[in-house]
Amino acid sequence: MRIGQIVPPWVPVPPPAYGGTEAVVGDLSVGLDLLGHDVHLFTVGESTCPVRRYSLYEHPTTQIGVGEAELMHVLAAYETLADVDIIHDHTSLGPFVGALEGSPPVVVTNHGPFSEMRQELFRSMARHAHIVAISEAQRRMAGSVPIAEVIPHGIDLDTYRYGPGGGGYVVFVGRMNEEKGVHRAVQIARLARRKLLMITKMREPEERRYYTERVRPLMGPDDPEPREEPTARRVELVRHADALINPIQWPEPFGLVMAEALACGTPVLAFPEGAAPEIVDHGETGFLCRDVEEMVDALHQVHTIDRRACRAAAEQRFGRLRMARDHERLYRRILSERTTRVMVPTTVA
Repeated sequence: MRIGQIVPPWVPVPPPAYGGTEAVVGDLSVGLDLLGHDVHLFTVGESTCPVRRYSLYEHPTTQIGVGEAELMHVLAAYETLADVDIIHDHTSLGPFVGALEGSPPVVVTNHGPFSEMRQELFRSMARHAHIVAISEAQRRMAGSVPIAEVIPHGIDLDTYRYGPGGGGYVVFVGRMNEEKGVHRAVQIARLARRKLLMITKMREPEERRYYTERVRPLMGPDDPEPREEPTARRVELVRHADALINPIQWPEPFGLVMAEALACGTPVLAFPEGAAPEIVDHGETGFLCRDVEEMVDALHQVHTIDRRACRAAAEQRFGRLRMARDHERLYRRILSERTTRVMVPTTVA
């Protein structure tokens, strides 16, 4: 198949540091390429994903969420990818452009929560596109939005290699905001008397304000400052961590950092929000905790988790080839249904 992939113009593929959607699309594109498909990725010029790449902007646009920039980007994308067999769009505006342009069949993945407004958006989108959810939890949040398939994310298991732990610290990985529960991660680590490394995106004014007002006052004078690490360094830190603390405070649709940690052999401690129960097997690959106190207790028990069981779970459920095969089956089904409809003769009265 000739498969088009479209990502927003905010971050290169793969991302040099933070960028969950772009990391997933990069792994999906490479996985489909390994399965023998002809993958065409519309991204920004700085991207290095080893498939055919096209772009309108050489560099990522600096104002994430500005409609005009994304609109110009997706218009160029649909024009460029007009002759592929199927388009997989990871933007918000693109599927509507595709409907106007009479594009090839379109698949859309919702990488965020199904808020009330996004439910309306995706119900409209589903009239001419096939919607993919990334977890059963997200499907439940979709309401009346028709979901074509639930396909969990996958990762490159060669990048996220098994690690021995033993670093004498725990890690938090994610954005610096309240939903991610960074302040709770600090509380938990201090109550458990464990060193905490915060690997976090903190670029936006609201992220810096949250850190200044909610997180920094909870830290001790010797606690390491948060840093946004490049992928290779982040992986090394997670491989040697004793646990990943993920005290999320919202129904996160997936939670890529949990799968990445398990691939590194690192147990995950999470609140049972969103898709966390679909990723963490309580007592086997980590602990699902109801509150701060339970997570502190779990940190004292984390040594009982077999790191090789964490890696095995990631290999069985979260590899990028599994993700690519799941999408391959969906694409073929859509194309088969489209062909069948075209071949059905029209009955003349």
